[in-house]
Amino acid sequence: MKYPTKRDLKAIEEWKCSDGEAELLKLLSFIESIWEYADIGFFRLTGKKILKLQLHTGGWSGNEEIIGALKNNKHLFWHVLWEKSYRGGHYYFTIPNKLFKA
Repeated sequence: MKYPTKRDLKAIEEWKCSDGEAELLKLLSFIESIWEYADIGFFRLTGKKILKLQLHTGGWSGNEEIIGALKNNKHLFWHVLWEKSYRGGHYYFTIPNKLFKA
């Protein structure tokens, strides 16, 4: 099982996802690479005007730590993109394409 390192979590917290769409997509790819059970818990749904992101932790504490790092992102990932969450580790984000066009 993968578990995010302190370095991974710090990188997420400091990731400049507000620097444009490319940086945001790099962040999402990085998270997917360290997300345990990504095949059933990490979903990107792309539309013409928005990108939807669903993260489901599956009860894995490492995934919960990644969620915590996203909440602590210094470049407002959580504050700007979080849509809703449900008990049991289900998180939903909406990312308007126009928001991240550089």
